[in-house]
Amino acid sequence: MAWPVLSVVTFLPILGALLVLIMARGNGPIAKGTARWIALWTTSITFAVSLVLVRRFDPSSPEFQFTEKHDWLGVASYHMGVDGISLPFIILTTALMPICILASWTSVQRRVKEYMIAFLVLEALMIGTFAALDLVLFYLFFEGGLIPMFLIIGIWGGPRRVYASFKFFLYTFAGSVLMLLAIMAMYWQAGTTDIPTLLRHGFPAGMQYWAWLAFFASFAVKMPMWPVHTWLPDAHVEAPTAGSVILAAILLKMGGYGFLRFSLPMFPIASDYFAPLVWTMSVIAIVYTSLVALMQEDIKKLIAYSSVAHMGYVTMGIFAATHQGVSGAVFQMISHGIVSGALFLCVGVIYDRMHTREIAFYGGLAHRMPVFAFVFMLFTMANVGLPGTSGFVGEFLTLIGTFKVNIPVATFATIGVILSAAYALWLYRKIAFGTLKPAVEGIRDMGLREALIFAPLVVLTILFGVAPKPVLDMSSASIAHLLDGYGKAVKTAKEEGSKAAAAADARLEASVTPVSATR
Repeated sequence: MAWPVLSVVTFLPILGALLVLIMARGNGPIAKGTARWIALWTTSITFAVSLVLVRRFDPSSPEFQFTEKHDWLGVASYHMGVDGISLPFIILTTALMPICILASWTSVQRRVKEYMIAFLVLEALMIGTFAALDLVLFYLFFEGGLIPMFLIIGIWGGPRRVYASFKFFLYTFAGSVLMLLAIMAMYWQAGTTDIPTLLRHGFPAGMQYWAWLAFFASFAVKMPMWPVHTWLPDAHVEAPTAGSVILAAILLKMGGYGFLRFSLPMFPIASDYFAPLVWTMSVIAIVYTSLVALMQEDIKKLIAYSSVAHMGYVTMGIFAATHQGVSGAVFQMISHGIVSGALFLCVGVIYDRMHTREIAFYGGLAHRMPVFAFVFMLFTMANVGLPGTSGFVGEFLTLIGTFKVNIPVATFATIGVILSAAYALWLYRKIAFGTLKPAVEGIRDMGLREALIFAPLVVLTILFGVAPKPVLDMSSASIAHLLDGYGKAVKTAKEEGSKAAAAADARLEASVTPVSATR
């Protein structure tokens, strides 16, 4: 019997959290150092083990792989597995966690043991969300991730951390209650919570609309989509640097993953019906939040609003339901995870030195921090979508995929490309160029630890911009399988609708004919 590699990857961080709890006793320098090193080694080993998944994964198969299934609650089972859609997100999660631990090495000095435990538990719950193949299990992982992030923001955040953490928790939890009701209804209708079985189960059209709306309420907040995005800027501004990285890179992607795993394949008729609504919300998010970003005075808040705009491309591409659109959405989520995470790390670098994120405070940093200026410029260009960076590929594919089904939506969405260049280049000019301000004259450039943090992110941003094929190939078969089932379901529903309409017309005509004949 093969070893349960997926369970090992999922629960190894929990083992690390237990080791931190047992070995890092007290609050002295030795305990803090022990907690940091255990967390770093645990996340690094988890990443190394997760690469086994990539090594053994068959990208030509759309089926779930590395599956594990055991009886659990009677109603639900412990069922885990990955396909080409979920695997990239698991690798993104395991790859970013060691970087987050390193980024917190010196900036977090209070309750270090608890901080590391919270991050390790959060990693396990995030991986479990992407690997769960049972609805109840998925819901537990999906909602469980709120707790450690709530604590990370509320304990180690900024001055308004309690307000931001409660707003984050209440927004995301409120939407998920509706999803729980939909899960219960699906179980009563299908008699199972097994996701592969539910993917083959044709839900009645009437039920699909209500279930789709319930899932949408949860995933739209998580993305976040306009107009339920207002919790994100507050959460980002108050969260510690590593918390912002995970929030932008991983937690936001759970909404997009949910659309791909549940909304499109399980409720295809409703997804087709509500697609214009999603496109409208996506275009508003792209244009409106880009304009809002132009007016920000806080660096983190500007990047947070840019994340909302970039997630607009994702939802637009997903509900275009074309291969280019969905592939672009998946790639955009992976790319945004790398680029936005790096941008928040860049903010962390200067915040650790100056303890302010006000844009007006900085100026001329390129004179004192040339390495930082170069790294920040690279990720700013990737955020804009410059060709040759990973940011370009995802945006281009989502626009092409949407253009095939709705030209006006794709046309309006391209306005966001121009606006993103406006706010991103304005931010870079204000921070890096111009006269060196006296307040930052003594600032020092990035050190070795910080350079090591950014090195893999720089490489991946350029590599995926020049050669995106590995990511696209990994998800291609699963996306094709998803869209094939989606297309057939929508076509069948439309044909049945046409037949029902024709039959109704025939009945109406038959009832009218005798009356006209008597005349």
